[in-house]
Amino acid sequence: MARQDDQALRDELYRDPYPLYDRARRTEGLLYVPEFDAWLVARDRDVREVLLRAADFSSADSLLPDIPLSQAALGVLPRGFGPRPTVVSTDAEAHRRLRAPLNRGLSAARVAALLPYARACAGELVDGFAADGSAELVEAYARRLPGMVVGRLIGLDPADVPAAVHGGYRAEELLFRPLPPEGQAAAAEDVVALQHLLDAYVRDRRARPRDDMCSTMVAALAPGDAELTLEQRHELVTNLQNLLIAGFLTTSALIGTTLMHLLGDDRRQWRMLRADPSLVPAAVEEAARHDTAIQAFRRTTTRPVTLAGTELPAGATVMVAYGSANRDEERYERAGEFDITRPGSRQHLAFGYGPHGCPGSRLAREQLSLTLDLFLRRMPELRLDPSRPGPRMRPTLIHRSPRVLYATW
Repeated sequence: MARQDDQALRDELYRDPYPLYDRARRTEGLLYVPEFDAWLVARDRDVREVLLRAADFSSADSLLPDIPLSQAALGVLPRGFGPRPTVVSTDAEAHRRLRAPLNRGLSAARVAALLPYARACAGELVDGFAADGSAELVEAYARRLPGMVVGRLIGLDPADVPAAVHGGYRAEELLFRPLPPEGQAAAAEDVVALQHLLDAYVRDRRARPRDDMCSTMVAALAPGDAELTLEQRHELVTNLQNLLIAGFLTTSALIGTTLMHLLGDDRRQWRMLRADPSLVPAAVEEAARHDTAIQAFRRTTTRPVTLAGTELPAGATVMVAYGSANRDEERYERAGEFDITRPGSRQHLAFGYGPHGCPGSRLAREQLSLTLDLFLRRMPELRLDPSRPGPRMRPTLIHRSPRVLYATW
């Protein structure tokens, strides 16, 4: 377990990594960061180079946990499924095999067909608090809409979505937040419950396929109609869990940080957007660039390589910082400013680049866009609540977002 003082230093770095990024971009070569136990890839051009050189920079350890698991948790997890490789942690042919059903299930046509449901869910959520004149928008909205949408995509019964989302958050907490042994064991129980829920859907879709992502993945990863083997169930559950968590965690973060920045600085950007709603698409891109939901992923060198003039041996870990690349002054003027009128924001790396570019980026963008349209229409006077604590960021690099967002209108 990480020492308490080490964890505190890491948490502060996670809450505001941008000064470190600034220093790394100014450093000749790569900067080694002890808190990451990795070389930081901070410049836009270097990040793009790593992401295009998948054969030299493997994704196998892209999501190593920050926190060692206790014996208590290790006693619980074998009752569930996995771990198995996912689209995030594979390379080459294995990656292409796992990604193919995601590309089909997240096609433009599939996303378009899902949007009426997403808009209806968003409207119902806002109906639940609009008349109150105030709300904490992270819990009331940002953490709820993406789970409802990805649940529909996968094919979950709406009644199962809250438990699935809860299990997903507990998985992230188990691997990336310090908990006492009994807390880890409780989180592991919730993760195992999620896995058994997903396994029931996998087995049902084998017998009764539907037009949903679960059926698509079962057909792609376990071709045929024979009863699923235990290994096939492990792989399917692990990859559905990854899709579920990726689907709601990062989109929730994107919604929360976007609202936070639009409402900050005397609401100047919000007022600009209210005066000209045609800026919504630009606001979506600028928000993704300015405060990227997934700040960084690890890559591991497969052979000796030279990057940005730094010689790295085989087996070296690099932290590929999308969040830093998106504030690279060589690509963006006034890179540290949030400006929804900025030209060229869509060049950003918030959704990755190359073989591992996010297949769900279209769905994430659409959810943020419909959220802004809805809030502008229903709550045009939206503002941060001056009587409540201001936003404080979660200490994580994989779903950078405010813990709470108290607002009034």
